[in-house]
Amino acid sequence: MTSLPWPSDETGRLQELRELHVLDVVLEGDFRAIAEVVAYVCRTPIGVVNLMDADYQHFKGRHGIDLTGIGRRQMSFCSYAIRGRDVLEVHDAQADERFRRDPAVQGEPYMRFYAGAPIVTTRGHALGAVFAADHRPRRLRSEQRRILSTLAAGVAHLAELHHHARRAELVEHRLRHLEELKNQFLRTVNHELRTPLTSIRSYLQLVQDGDLDETTEQKFLRVIDRNSARLGELLDRLLLIASLNARTVPFTPASADLAELARQAAGSLAERARAGELTMTVHAPAPVMACADPVQARYAIEQLLDNAVKFTPPGGRVEIVVHAGSAPAVEVRDTGVGIDPGEIDRVREDFYRGAGAEERAIGGAGIGLSLAEKIARMHGGDVQIDSRPGHGTRVRLTLPGPHAVPAVRR
Repeated sequence: MTSLPWPSDETGRLQELRELHVLDVVLEGDFRAIAEVVAYVCRTPIGVVNLMDADYQHFKGRHGIDLTGIGRRQMSFCSYAIRGRDVLEVHDAQADERFRRDPAVQGEPYMRFYAGAPIVTTRGHALGAVFAADHRPRRLRSEQRRILSTLAAGVAHLAELHHHARRAELVEHRLRHLEELKNQFLRTVNHELRTPLTSIRSYLQLVQDGDLDETTEQKFLRVIDRNSARLGELLDRLLLIASLNARTVPFTPASADLAELARQAAGSLAERARAGELTMTVHAPAPVMACADPVQARYAIEQLLDNAVKFTPPGGRVEIVVHAGSAPAVEVRDTGVGIDPGEIDRVREDFYRGAGAEERAIGGAGIGLSLAEKIARMHGGDVQIDSRPGHGTRVRLTLPGPHAVPAVRR
């Protein structure tokens, strides 16, 4: 094995690792869940969340591998992975001069395949890597590589959230608020990850048993694919909210037709609305121009529609109304369960789920309205909420007019 590479930012990387207290045991349960997702998404027997200090590798989340939790840094795969910012994929370690004499290749766990995504913080340091491994050579699909990168970003986001919560412990009232929010986030994300993951594991076991006819097997594979997509969507949303908070999300405002964006958003939710026995209508004179990033604006509208569909009982209505003018807007109205007045402001917070969602066991990570509002404010717009329990909800997304100067990211 050749001498191990060292990142050019090693001093700053180790300093941030210490400042974040990410080697504490607090987040190990979450990292184990992420390691499970890595293994099942990448279809490998091994998934690991690995954090690296100056001398050791800390396997803080492990699935499918018997590790003590700490290993010498002489194992080389992740040392290479943290030097870059893309997924490092080693298709056959025995055929790669960098790794063929690695202890993990020559001995337990006899790794032949490795795919690792660096865990990069908002300050640009790689704390370690999230990796999948196998005992035989293989290759990942592009979708699997993308999800692996998203999972690594999620680990960095979790570490940073934990760091901020730790600092807030100095202020008692802020501590109570953050503790409640953190617990809600962990419960929600854990449930949202484990529900599709359990389904994937169950159906995958049935397929692997090999006693199914071809029609049933294809049906089960479609279920596995749907749940994999659901995991990918959730992780994409978590990555987006992290990017919005860090002000690193791509933002290219231009002249955009809100009427067309509203129709596209409604189309993407139409099947779910039909499945929920809802009537969805779009009132959109064309065109209604605004100064907006069309990708981000459509995504914000989709989040509002997603909430409306989720919280409206069967037989209800969801309406999308597009308003022209100097401050063009998209208004989403529903006949759903409504929001308690005391929760109107809290539902804008990251990961907050109202009492109604908990009581009715309505799924979701509690970030739809937060995402929509952050996107609106990035444009220089706003989100207004008008709601009463039992009388539905009206959410108005306002964006700058077509002749406005493009907003500066705030």
